[in-house]
Amino acid sequence: MANLSSALLGKEPIGKLLIKQALPASVGILVMSLNILVDTIFVGNWIGSIAIAAINVVLPVSFFIAALGMAIGIGGSSIISRALGSNRDEKALKTFGNQISLTLILTVLLVVLGLSFVNSLIPAFGGKGDIFQPAKIYYTVVLYGVPFLALCMMGNNVIRAEGKPKFAMIAMIIPSVGNLFLDYIFIKVFDMGMLGAAWATTASYLLCFGYIVWYFLSKNSELKIKWSHFLFDWSILKETSSLGFVTLARQAVVSITYLLMNNILFDLGGEASVTVYAIIGRMLMFALFPVLGVTQGFLPIAGYNFGAGNWERVRKSINTAILYASILGVLVFAGIMFFSESIVSIFTSNPQIIAETPSAMRWVFAATPIIALQLIGSAYFQAIGKAVPALLLTLSRQGFFFIPLVLILPKYFGEIGVWISFPIADVLSTIVTAYFLNREIRLKLKPSEA
Repeated sequence: MANLSSALLGKEPIGKLLIKQALPASVGILVMSLNILVDTIFVGNWIGSIAIAAINVVLPVSFFIAALGMAIGIGGSSIISRALGSNRDEKALKTFGNQISLTLILTVLLVVLGLSFVNSLIPAFGGKGDIFQPAKIYYTVVLYGVPFLALCMMGNNVIRAEGKPKFAMIAMIIPSVGNLFLDYIFIKVFDMGMLGAAWATTASYLLCFGYIVWYFLSKNSELKIKWSHFLFDWSILKETSSLGFVTLARQAVVSITYLLMNNILFDLGGEASVTVYAIIGRMLMFALFPVLGVTQGFLPIAGYNFGAGNWERVRKSINTAILYASILGVLVFAGIMFFSESIVSIFTSNPQIIAETPSAMRWVFAATPIIALQLIGSAYFQAIGKAVPALLLTLSRQGFFFIPLVLILPKYFGEIGVWISFPIADVLSTIVTAYFLNREIRLKLKPSEA
C-alpha cells in the first residue's frame, strides 16, 4: 500500500498542513451546517414554527444512532493514523474492515429498537402537545436512513486519516446540497409537509453513502480491504471501542442535554421556548464551523506524528491549532453579539420567537473566544489513543458542568438560568482542559525527547 499521501502528515510545515487539513473540513462542516440551517428556514417558513421544534425533538435520537458511526470512525481512524505513521499497513486495513462491520451491526440493531419504541421516545425528548405528531412523522422516515448516515460519518473520518481532506469535504457537501434541493421538491413543489422534509433528509444520506462507497473502491484510497478484514479482531475492536466511546459518550450527553432542555423549556415557556432553543442549536452547529474544522484538521496531524514519535511536531500542531481556532472563535463571538436579531428574523416571522431568541443566543455564545482550548485539548488525547483523559475532558463541558447547572439554575433564575448555564460550563471545562493539556505537554512531549 502506498503511503505517499499520508506520509505528508509527517513532513509538511505544521501551519501549512493544518490549513490544508482544516480548510476542507471547515468547508464541509459549513456546508453541512448551512444545510441544517437552511433546512430549518425552509421548514419554519413553509410548514411552520412548530415543525422546527418537531425536528429538534427528533435530532437527539437519530444523531445518537448516527454518532455510533462517527464514534467508530474517529476511534478507528486514530488507530489508522498511528498505524500509517509507523508503517503498519495491515493493521490499518484490518481496522477499517472492522469499522464497517461494527457500524452496520450496531446501527441496524438500534434503528429496530428506535422504531419499536417511537411513541415513548418522542414525548420523552420533549415531543409533547402540538409537537408530537409532526415529530413522529419526521422521526419514522429519517430513522430508516440513519444506518447510511452512520456509515458515511465513519467513512468520512477514515478518509481524513488517509490525509485526503478534500474528498472528505465533498462527502459532507453532497448530502447537504442534495437535501436542500430535495427539500424544495418535496416540501414546496409536492407540498408533502413534514413527510417531504423527512424523505429529503433520508435521500440525502443515500447520496452521501454512494459517494463514500465510490471513494474507497477508486484508486484515490490507500485502504484496499479484503473480505478477511471484515472479520472481527478483538484487540482492534477493544482499542476502537475505547477511543470511539469518547465520541459516543459525548453524543449521548448531547442527547441527554436535548432531552433535559426540551422538557425544561417546555415547562418554562411552552412550544415557543423549545423553538428558541431549536434555533440556537442550529446556530451552534453553523457558527462554530471554522473552529470545528480546525479541530478536525488537527486530529490526523497529531495522531500521525505521535505514531511516528515526532514530539516536536505534535507540540507545534497543538499550539498552532489552538491559536488558529481561538482567532476564529473571537470572530464568531463578535458576529453573534452584533447580528443576533437579524439572524433570528431569518428563521421565523413569529414575533414572540424574534423577541426572545437574541438575548438567549448571546448568553449561549458568550464564552466562544475560549472554547478552542477545550476542543483541541480533548481532541489531542483522542488523537494519540489515550481514551480515559479524552473521555473525561470531552464530557467535562456538558456532562460534568452543564447538566448539573441547567438542573439547578432555572429553579432560581427561571429561563435565564438555562441560558447562563452555557457560558459557565464553557469556562469551567476550559480551565480543567488547560490544566491537563499543559501537564501532558510538560511530561510527555519534552523538547529533549524530540
